[in-house]
Amino acid sequence: MLKLFKNLKKEDWIYAGISFLLIAFQVWLELKMPDYMSEITQLVQTEGSKMADILINGGYMLLCALASLICAVITGYLIANVSARFSKNIRKKLFNKTLELSMGEIKDFSPSSLITRTTNDITQIQMFIAMGLQMMVKAPLTAIWAVTKILNKSWQWSTLTAGAVVILLSTVAIILVIVLPRFKIVQKLIDRVNKITRENLMGIRVIRAFNAEEYQENKFEEVNKNLTNTQLFNQKAFAIMQPIMYLVMYFLTLAIYIIGIYLIKNSLMANKIALFGDMVVYSSYAMQVIMSFLMLAMIFMILPRANVSANRINEVLDKLVSIKNGTLKETKTGEVGTVEFKNVSFKYPDAEDYVLEDISFKVKQGETVAFIGSTGSGKSTLINLIPRFYDVTKGEILVDGINIKEYDLKYLYNKLGYVSQKAVMFNDTVIGNVTFGDNGQKKSNELVNKALKVAQAEEFVSKMENKEYSNISQGGTNISGGQKQRLSIARAIAREPEIYIFDDSFSALDYKTDSKVRHELKKYTKNATSLIVAQRIGTIMNADKIIVLDKGKCVGIGSHKELLNSCDVYKEIALSQLSKEELENA
Repeated sequence: MLKLFKNLKKEDWIYAGISFLLIAFQVWLELKMPDYMSEITQLVQTEGSKMADILINGGYMLLCALASLICAVITGYLIANVSARFSKNIRKKLFNKTLELSMGEIKDFSPSSLITRTTNDITQIQMFIAMGLQMMVKAPLTAIWAVTKILNKSWQWSTLTAGAVVILLSTVAIILVIVLPRFKIVQKLIDRVNKITRENLMGIRVIRAFNAEEYQENKFEEVNKNLTNTQLFNQKAFAIMQPIMYLVMYFLTLAIYIIGIYLIKNSLMANKIALFGDMVVYSSYAMQVIMSFLMLAMIFMILPRANVSANRINEVLDKLVSIKNGTLKETKTGEVGTVEFKNVSFKYPDAEDYVLEDISFKVKQGETVAFIGSTGSGKSTLINLIPRFYDVTKGEILVDGINIKEYDLKYLYNKLGYVSQKAVMFNDTVIGNVTFGDNGQKKSNELVNKALKVAQAEEFVSKMENKEYSNISQGGTNISGGQKQRLSIARAIAREPEIYIFDDSFSALDYKTDSKVRHELKKYTKNATSLIVAQRIGTIMNADKIIVLDKGKCVGIGSHKELLNSCDVYKEIALSQLSKEELENA
């Protein structure tokens, strides 16, 4: 947790410092009141005492109480500001770190776990700062200060108080040993609850189609019950602490007065009044000591869970980023829109087998190059190496004649128009989804409309209630799969990049729409390079170059007609989709 506190800003440390001084002053005020109470007690018992003296001491007590209240309010306000700003900064840092992680690294944390870490775990730490830090300063300060004031009063009372403290500390230690390991379990169970809830919401159509509601309910019930039982056990364990605290506190008060009776009874008459005042003061200070340990007990309830949450957050923040950002923000090679693979091999982290082996080819500006192969042949993996979702294991990839590792990532991404295999829509308007991201330029409505027209999305968008300002729900659940793909294609077109990457982006389109989109794209992107991953022969047969992959290896490069004669793998794929006559007439 101390590592996270490094994220506190200078202003926060100043606020914290002021708060700690105010807490110290508040403790002094609270411990000063028993002194005035002792003075009043002695004045009441002494003959000839003036009412004015009693009222003055009473007035001092009221002033101490009022000043203590003011200190508490100011401290609460300052610490609340510190905790809120701290959680804001950590949440931002955690979110930004997540965006920096590569596809391989982010798989180490499930989406549900990242959501829990960004919300629940940060809330636990915020609660600790807002409440725990005050008590961590106030409790030991009060205990030490109060003990110094009562040490010389009576060894009997001191021994009694020490015994009470030992009982309290033993109780806290036993409960912590039992409960602490279960806090880690709680956070993991929260992850699982989030995971199942998210899974249920995303797959609700399939769940209903297969009458799996009861199955999902039982699945959720099992995890929810485990979380509830674990939390109940923890709370029941901590629930034992409070009654023991109060029991010890009240018995201590009673014992102080019982011992005090015997001490007063056996003392000289001259000492009886002073001893009575000491007993009243001692009981007040003893209560302060016990209350300070009660506060420490509350800290022990908050701190372990906050510490578990801090470790979970640090796991993400300390994750090493394998994709190192380059520094190059300009290209001086004279090449535009070129992509070259030089003996590229790739395997996933911790994997033994290569997914791609010794891939080499070059794409020139304006060319359309397609990638085809059976499922699992490495097509999508290959295409995802260009935007550096993963880094190559061997070899190098050049864009415009420069190794992509040398580019500043933002500069590299601005050269690319990427359309993912799974169309991703954001909770925004149509125009918001098409103009999504930053391409270093402001996109005009004319450019957006042109992109929609080329992607064959203009027709269905014009039928929407608010046209391009109509809302698209998260994940695009209010539009069809084909419509999502067309909007994804429009998003890439609106960037006007040098290189287009289509990762099986036409699969949800019917043949007619697919043909129209490719025809319009060819005209609109004639000066740009297009890289297309596809399963359909019809989508890629007119490409300038087709690269055939099989089990991660390049088994053929050429045009459609060339590959039909020279590549058995390509011919087999082609014949599985089209007849011999259709292929000959293509």
